[in-house]
Amino acid sequence: MTGDASNPLGSYLRDRRTRLDPAAFGLAGGRRRTPGLRREEVASRANISPTWYTWLEQGRGGAPSADVLDRIAKGLMLTDPEREHLYMLGLGRPSEARYQQVDGITPRLQHVLDGMPLSPAIIKTAMWDVVGWNRAAAALLTDYALLPREQRNILRLMFTGGKGRNHNEDWDSVARFVVGAFRADMARVGAHASTEAARLVDELSRLSPEFETLWKANDVSAHSDGVKRIRHPKAGFVQLEFSSFAVDGRPELGMIVYNPVSPADADKVRALVEAQEAVCQ
Repeated sequence: MTGDASNPLGSYLRDRRTRLDPAAFGLAGGRRRTPGLRREEVASRANISPTWYTWLEQGRGGAPSADVLDRIAKGLMLTDPEREHLYMLGLGRPSEARYQQVDGITPRLQHVLDGMPLSPAIIKTAMWDVVGWNRAAAALLTDYALLPREQRNILRLMFTGGKGRNHNEDWDSVARFVVGAFRADMARVGAHASTEAARLVDELSRLSPEFETLWKANDVSAHSDGVKRIRHPKAGFVQLEFSSFAVDGRPELGMIVYNPVSPADADKVRALVEAQEAVCQ
């Protein structure tokens, strides 16, 4: 687009407006002096004053409110990334997080996981539901494909089943860390006030006194990197270094990759993956 260094917000609004097809909004096309929607048409769709919208495009009238930006974003049918950019130009900050439930991941993201054959890797939501995993994760951590969708939740596995407690070498420290990171993730994406979050917290508090105690402690953890020590029923003791990554354009998702600490740990992961593949053939 043609930029305007002195008025980047107005330049962006003009660019988005002139790219819209009037016919897509039920408006008469005909002969227009400029392409796209007219300023008053955008103002009507956004339920704001045509004068105020014109001032925004012209760089007059001061900073718009978050409510006005939301209305304009809807009026211009902006995508989520475009809406975020509008907020950065208008207010100098991102918009407030809006949590969205996730049921799965794209094939491209699955290919990223599959490209790490000896590094268990998962994709989780802010609610800590596992929505993507590779073969190494299924072999060493949990074969999520064998679980009902609602049970593919790290917190449920940690606190309501014996496997989570038996699987982790230092369960108490891991549990404290997981609850703190879960709390931080929910707040980051605006899920802390959602019905789904309240239902999950109530369920875990009812089923697990340990979770209830940790939740009431109000501790927050940063889920970045560390070492995970696993007791596997077939492979024995396995050490893994883990790192967490954001998924670009998907703030509600996070990727965790576990790398074997030593060649011996890598051999154990390889043996588990090969054994699993042999069963599937």
